[in-house]
Amino acid sequence: MSAVAVDCAGVWKFYGDFPALRDISFQVPEGRCLALIGRNGAGKTTLLRILAGFSRAGRGQTKILGTSPREADARRRIGFLGHGIAIYDELSALENLRLFGKLYGLPDPDHAARHWLERTGLERVRDGLVREFSRGMRQRLAVARALLHNPSVLLLDEPFTALDDRAITVLQSVLRDALAEGRTVVMSTHQLREALELATDVGLISRGRLAFHGERTPEMLSDPGWVYARYGEA
Repeated sequence: MSAVAVDCAGVWKFYGDFPALRDISFQVPEGRCLALIGRNGAGKTTLLRILAGFSRAGRGQTKILGTSPREADARRRIGFLGHGIAIYDELSALENLRLFGKLYGLPDPDHAARHWLERTGLERVRDGLVREFSRGMRQRLAVARALLHNPSVLLLDEPFTALDDRAITVLQSVLRDALAEGRTVVMSTHQLREALELATDVGLISRGRLAFHGERTPEMLSDPGWVYARYGEA
């Protein structure tokens, strides 16, 4: 049986008196891909930020590979893609990844940067300034940054945003390779079909609660709205 990569136990998050997350519990074994779905404001981004260690739970606890995500060892094993792209506009794509490679302490930041630029289809624009990139190109660069240090766990918030069909195919290929290597993926998404093609498991968050959590089924793949229809709010 696979070890648990992501463990979320009884997590609540309050903004004032409002509970944005309500008693969320689930586990993701190593090598699995959990697609977190839910309507805007359901709590998906809040949950991912807690899993990544950027925010504290009001109650409950989370662990990444057995360690609190706020510990340095866990953070080194996490690749995070959030709504804020977190790349530098006045640097080139190559300079951005070299910089992050040095911050991660990689032995050869230049090699890692060039590898992930090629893997995400950005090699031809490696010397272009990021401020001149389209939204989709910036998103691909952010994906490369999240994967640069070969993390064990990927936490991705809307990874398919602003990507065209070709870029979606590239990203799906990158994530399939990551899963084949035994990495673990948790992604929030509104683009159900693209995510469900990758997912081994699905979690539906509705009004801050985990309304459904289970393996992805053929019904979900053939009808991406099936989970919403059966378990979601009206």
